[in-house]
Amino acid sequence: MTDAVRAARDAVDAVHGHPTNRRGWPTTAAEASVRAARASAAIDGADPEIPDGGEVDEPVLAGSLRVAEALGPLLPTWQRAPMQALARLHVLAAADMTSDPDELGRPRPVDGVSTRLELLARMLTGETSAPGPVLAAVVHGELLAVRAFGTADGVIARAAARLTMISTGLDPKGLSVPEVACFRTVRRYREAAAGFASGQSDGVRDWVLYCCESIEAGAREANGIADAVAER
Repeated sequence: MTDAVRAARDAVDAVHGHPTNRRGWPTTAAEASVRAARASAAIDGADPEIPDGGEVDEPVLAGSLRVAEALGPLLPTWQRAPMQALARLHVLAAADMTSDPDELGRPRPVDGVSTRLELLARMLTGETSAPGPVLAAVVHGELLAVRAFGTADGVIARAAARLTMISTGLDPKGLSVPEVACFRTVRRYREAAAGFASGQSDGVRDWVLYCCESIEAGAREANGIADAVAER
């Protein structure tokens, strides 16, 4: 586990040291954000292609893109009041997926959901010493498992993991794209997530290792983005 965490950190650190990202990181971060949103939507079965005119009608993809655009402004709220940030993420992600606007931003009224979200919020606001890759994996896995809202939960879980990577300083500029790696290995992604949801120690460990591998692969994707920008 320690080696996997170190490898994930080192890979992301190397991306931040790429010559293009020293000054041109806003451009590469913007590209990474869009790729992450498209991959996240695709994991949930959406067509990830953005039409030539830019008008996105596919509800999952549209929601995922709205979420991606909001992550920067939401970062202070995520650090201070994660539950509030999660509610906002749901409003953005599920706006085109429900006929009842009163459902937006409200966790499911199911036993255990609120308690688990509150525990997660406490962990995010300081009650943990877990390294960034581990904390991002736990946030990601827990939100997938608890299905807090009943709609757009996958998009929200992956966005929350991305926010955690940024807020912990693991990937402060949001350059890595682990979502692409998760999409490319989507069957393993789902199996590992199910293992985490089981609560068994082996399942949790395998999920964290999988997430560390995805962060490494996401860093390779980010290097590709930086190389392409440098060649323009």
